[in-house]
Amino acid sequence: MIDLFSADLLPEGLTTATLVLLLLAALTAGFVDAVVGGGGLIQLPALLLVPGMSPVQALATNKLGSVFGTSTSAITYYRRVRPDLRTALPMAGIALVSSFVGASVAALLPASLFRPVIVLALVGISAFTLFRPALGEVTALRHAGRRHHGIAAGLGAAIGLYDGILGPGTGSFLVFAMVSLLGYDFLAASAKAKIVNCATNLGALLFFVPHGSVFWGLGLLLGAANMIGGYLGARTATSRGTRFIRIAFLVVVTALILRLGADVWSENVAPLLD
Repeated sequence: MIDLFSADLLPEGLTTATLVLLLLAALTAGFVDAVVGGGGLIQLPALLLVPGMSPVQALATNKLGSVFGTSTSAITYYRRVRPDLRTALPMAGIALVSSFVGASVAALLPASLFRPVIVLALVGISAFTLFRPALGEVTALRHAGRRHHGIAAGLGAAIGLYDGILGPGTGSFLVFAMVSLLGYDFLAASAKAKIVNCATNLGALLFFVPHGSVFWGLGLLLGAANMIGGYLGARTATSRGTRFIRIAFLVVVTALILRLGADVWSENVAPLLD
């Protein structure tokens, strides 16, 4: 039997207090991620607080915990919403491969190159959603047949690549893309996004595992907390519906803008003012 608390499965600098904090962060992240995405905004920064844990180890361990949460929320959504898998599954398969590719080049492309563009994209997304209150209220597909599946495949490839390279806000990008470009309502978009997001997490994890970057004990503990949060979040979202998800989406995107905007400021602007 594997001992999750053995030294080679947990970071050496991890204390009991920090572990409790991480589990609470994982529970919250699972809930937020299940509703509208963006759980990485909570869980990944918490992992970076662990002394001695490198950014790659934090990213890899985060993916292990997250894949349990997204799997649980995807199953819960499927049971309660019954999303059309003819779009979700091919999109997820492409996103898995693309996320693996993204993870393999992540070390070659500094995150600082992407953050300013991502912040601008998030600002545009939030403004677009805020000033179009009817957006995502009902499903009204904008395309059909091969065109619909082709656009979905392109979205899966692009967002999967982003998740492998960087990751924050992947679920939110998926939800917005499905609402604005494909025409789903927020509830249907969230249900499909969880299936795709589960695949992107798995794709990145398939790259990190052979490289020994994962702390398995910590990742599995975070996974258990993510599962609880993901189940509760998916049930809350499906019971409260599209309006609740839209509001949660705007809150999470705003938080992403503030968090990533602070990174851009500290990396690019603050040094120029010193």
